[in-house]
Amino acid sequence: MLTWHDVTRFLETGNLKPDRVVEKTDAEWRLHLTDEQYRVARQKGTERPFSSEMCSLFEPGLYACVCCDTLLFDARHKFDSGTGWPSFTQPVKENAIAYHGDNAYGMLRVETTCNTCGAHLGHVFPDGPKPSGLRYCMNAVALVKVRDADAGLGSEGEGR
Repeated sequence: MLTWHDVTRFLETGNLKPDRVVEKTDAEWRLHLTDEQYRVARQKGTERPFSSEMCSLFEPGLYACVCCDTLLFDARHKFDSGTGWPSFTQPVKENAIAYHGDNAYGMLRVETTCNTCGAHLGHVFPDGPKPSGLRYCMNAVALVKVRDADAGLGSEGEGR
């Protein structure tokens, strides 16, 4: 289980190696994504809080990156943070997420990206529930919900 100590260690020493890498041109991403998905995932935007039904969706399933289909989160680790964005306590694998320092807007935060394709997902904070204490605060438009690991993704996801 990842903790805030692990997240800060990744910031200092570097992220874990991803299982695979997906690279596309800007034009290819634009063709694949909606305008809002592109703005958030490829340009590091943020969706409006409480703009997605995903915040209140708590049925079993897995969440994958909207850009490359890499599995990122399991609904068993999802919780209602009250922030207006879907929140999780853990990624499905330690190397699914990459961590980057973000000092935009005059505050120090930890940005989370898909470790496979670099899509901006949101941020992680050390104020989540026990036992991990982590709150992965994600943009819903950067995620796609799938029923299970066999829903057309395979065990690691298939790049689009």
